[in-house]
Amino acid sequence: MSHLSNTRATARCLTIATAVAATAVLLTAGPAAAHVEVESEKAQALAENVEVSFDAESESSTAGITEIRVVLPAGIAPADVTYGEGPKGWKFTANDDGYAVKGPAVKAGVNAEYSVVVKQLPDAKELAFKTLQTYSDGRTDRWIELDESGEQPAPVLKLKAAAAGAQSASPTPSETASQSAAPPSEEPSASSVAEAETKDDGGLSAGAWIGIGAVVVVVAGGAVYLVRRRGAASA
Repeated sequence: MSHLSNTRATARCLTIATAVAATAVLLTAGPAAAHVEVESEKAQALAENVEVSFDAESESSTAGITEIRVVLPAGIAPADVTYGEGPKGWKFTANDDGYAVKGPAVKAGVNAEYSVVVKQLPDAKELAFKTLQTYSDGRTDRWIELDESGEQPAPVLKLKAAAAGAQSASPTPSETASQSAAPPSEEPSASSVAEAETKDDGGLSAGAWIGIGAVVVVVAGGAVYLVRRRGAASA
């Protein structure tokens, strides 16, 4: 093989390796790209009658979002949450640990935006709203991780310090102690998460894609190295 042929072969391998690496980056970035956002103009501890808005980003181009289930953070009771606005035809239902809003599927690829009104926010620095987002094809995205840098972080609302003189209408310390006697749960309860965990969302996790992408890049790099060695040997 001539030096020119080796050079061309090396160039082709480099082009292929670059394309593979770019594809791996896109694959690893995709699964964690979408999430749920939460915001409020009255995001302040102990604020009353607060409208909290959510924006559930769509991860599917073929199925629409049909349901969003939320596990409320400590200090907010389901009975203290009412429905604000949402997609046309959607209804609000309270349950033991939070609520669900659901209805006809929104258009595929379109975010589901809705709001609720909370009677009073607790005295806290931030509130995590663990969320299960279900599509018309049965897929469920689980935004429940408390680590914001995780693959599926729960939407978190940052709160300003309570206003001077603001008082909490939450249960008395004795009632709170009685409630806290139950074993703490790091995940949404069985009423909201256990069912979703049994469903197959039909895709690999971001961690799995990262592993696949890394293997592909390593193999491509090895191919380029071998071609270069052959070229040097025949030069």
